[in-house]
Amino acid sequence: MALTERSGSHRIAIKEGTVAVTIRDVARASGVHISTVSRTFSAPHLVNPETRSRVLATAEQLGYRPNRAARALITGRTHNIGLIVADIANPFFPPLIKAAETHARRRDYHVFVADTDEDPIVELDLVQALAKQVDGILLCSPRMSDDQIEQVRREVPLVVINRMITGLPAVVMDVGHGAREAVRHLLDLGHRHLVYLAGPRGSWTNREIRRAAGATTRAAGAELTVLGPNQPVEETGAAAAEAVLRTGATAVLAYNDLMAIGLLQALQDRGVDVPGQVSVVGIDDIAYSGLVRPRLTTVANPTATAGRTAVDMLLQQGDDGPAGQVTLRTDLIIRNSTGPGPYAPAVALNAEVAATVKE
Repeated sequence: MALTERSGSHRIAIKEGTVAVTIRDVARASGVHISTVSRTFSAPHLVNPETRSRVLATAEQLGYRPNRAARALITGRTHNIGLIVADIANPFFPPLIKAAETHARRRDYHVFVADTDEDPIVELDLVQALAKQVDGILLCSPRMSDDQIEQVRREVPLVVINRMITGLPAVVMDVGHGAREAVRHLLDLGHRHLVYLAGPRGSWTNREIRRAAGATTRAAGAELTVLGPNQPVEETGAAAAEAVLRTGATAVLAYNDLMAIGLLQALQDRGVDVPGQVSVVGIDDIAYSGLVRPRLTTVANPTATAGRTAVDMLLQQGDDGPAGQVTLRTDLIIRNSTGPGPYAPAVALNAEVAATVKE
């Protein structure tokens, strides 16, 4: 039995059991040259919009799917992107990964995701392994040195997420701004001795948070104790509870929400009232931060926007084009894990009493 597809005034017969639809079939049915069909899939911006729509509609009707391997040989592009993250088990990364994959798919690109487990040696190996298989790499929260990142950038186009390196394309979330807002919030509540529960060694984000928190506490004449470096996981937050209590601090800013949640639960297990005795702030605004009790005050990072922006930056890179750097805003989300400190103004104390009566 033969099926006949119509596209405009052109017809093409497809017999059951024959080979798959080819680019020639699409060209004949669309009334265009084979090269036009090829450009429609490999460089759509070079094709007249009306022609492009007709070719795509015909290809869809005929069930045509371009051979990616053959197209790569012709265009020199694989239409694959590598996305390397520090720890795929960390809830910070999945929204970014999902946003990047969805956005890339709309541009006819596939995303290969790899996890370094916070290891800079593994990270370097992964970049070098993927370099020949993809058109570019999104390097998210890298642990390699600046020199190593600059070296691999000569092997494959890169966009770095959450790391600022002069001359390299980057998308960063302004964690410094978020840390300043978090510390000011704690200072306004009357806390004068704070702890920063630091993140991993080699983390640009960790350095930015520490720098911003230190400058803000010094400007206010307050004290900041830094505990770390630490692995950015819940277990290290819990393990730090005793050290936090020994400092005598009444408020803690943690490197991320996982560490903050681990600390919060460990403090409660020791009978410490949060926020009555110790206030706790995280960073990232992961889904869990609104589920723990008390709900966690945190700094929200625009992870999904970062993923989409990084894909756009990578695909727009020219061979000799200027390196762009984009900074995304972060916002403090005030919930229930922060409360008045020893030097709280009367208005804050009255608000706490009112809230307790209402509860």
